[in-house]
Amino acid sequence: MTLSQDRSRSRIPAKATRIDTQIQHAVSTSTDSDRDLEVPTDCLIHAGVSLRGLTTWKVGGAAEWYLEPRTLAQTQSGLAWARTNNLPITIIGAGSNLLISDRGLAGLVICTRHLRHVNTSASGEDRSIYADAGKMVASLAWQAARKGWSGMEWAAGIPGTVGGAVVMNAGAHGHSTQEILVNTEVLNLDGSIETLTNQDLNYSYRTSNLQGDARIVISAKFQLLTAEDPEDIKARTFRDLEKRHSKQPYDRPSCGSVFRNPSPLYAAALIEGLGLKGHRIGDAEVSTLHANFIINRQDATASDIRSLIYYVQRQVKANYSIELEPEVKMLGEF
Repeated sequence: MTLSQDRSRSRIPAKATRIDTQIQHAVSTSTDSDRDLEVPTDCLIHAGVSLRGLTTWKVGGAAEWYLEPRTLAQTQSGLAWARTNNLPITIIGAGSNLLISDRGLAGLVICTRHLRHVNTSASGEDRSIYADAGKMVASLAWQAARKGWSGMEWAAGIPGTVGGAVVMNAGAHGHSTQEILVNTEVLNLDGSIETLTNQDLNYSYRTSNLQGDARIVISAKFQLLTAEDPEDIKARTFRDLEKRHSKQPYDRPSCGSVFRNPSPLYAAALIEGLGLKGHRIGDAEVSTLHANFIINRQDATASDIRSLIYYVQRQVKANYSIELEPEVKMLGEF
């Protein structure tokens, strides 16, 4: 998230003092929501905002209340407001690994997409990137490549944000976030901030102990390396991106890989082996290019996609006695 401090001069301490999150200058507003609540003027909270366009599947209903903060202070203010009004809180970034119910989401939805400040630091052999939670991982990878810094080439095709990558341990081509993450700053629901190290996150394949946790990632520090030839880094980054695009469907909305690979097997191979490529429920379809992708052909609903996910799981279970675990997070009531 974009912090008010200049990151090039100082960092937030590991256990920051709780910042006063009392909301000032609240005003009464008329909204379409079934709750007539007072909302703060120091962060713009809107009622009844459609989330369909904020997910890569292009499905889902509306947020009861919605906030796109641009500063840490606005985020804390929104959290305090939600707590004062006993509202549930949902955090979304690029919406690339989410299936949001057609009924929408109750409470306050906070979207981090405008919180994307980045600082870089070079000292001796040390090459560090500090990025806020809303920064797109792919953009960060190209920024590193242009500097000739190695370690993020694999991330050029990742469709999510820094926050999502930290929480989900995003990865590709045999690499993952845990290889380069030094630490992450998280915001607790009481407004306090703490710094967690890589080891604190207890990383494993496509998950961390932040998944399902109430704490909100606000920034992360990544450690990279200097390449002997910066042009090699850019070339490798481009090759990894081309490899990803050649094997995965990018012409239709999707969430990326739907299921975690049941090591040492691959989910796509299991699904393809059952002849499920092209199988549809409504306008949701198992991709004919990559069987671990479910695409929205045009007018799929979240219910269509969820039903297709469950169908694939049942078929794999019945034929292979393997439980496929979704990578995608399902939010709301279905």
